[in-house]
Amino acid sequence: MKKMEIILIPSSSGVIKVYIYGFGNGYGKVYATLNEVVATSKGYNVKRTILKALSKLNQSLINKEQ
Repeated sequence: MKKMEIILIPSSSGVIKVYIYGFGNGYGKVYATLNEVVATSKGYNVKRTILKALSKLNQSLINKEQ
């Protein structure tokens, strides 16, 4: 995987960092982090994979609060 992108999303509890690897030849990975919580997702569609990683991160944060 040669291609990499980083998206920074400011929020009230910190900065959400989204690392996007691959997708040059169709397949890639996405890592979403906030503080020390990390969520990963793999797939072929960039937008759908980013959304899956962000929803996993959200669910992890909700479960961590409880």
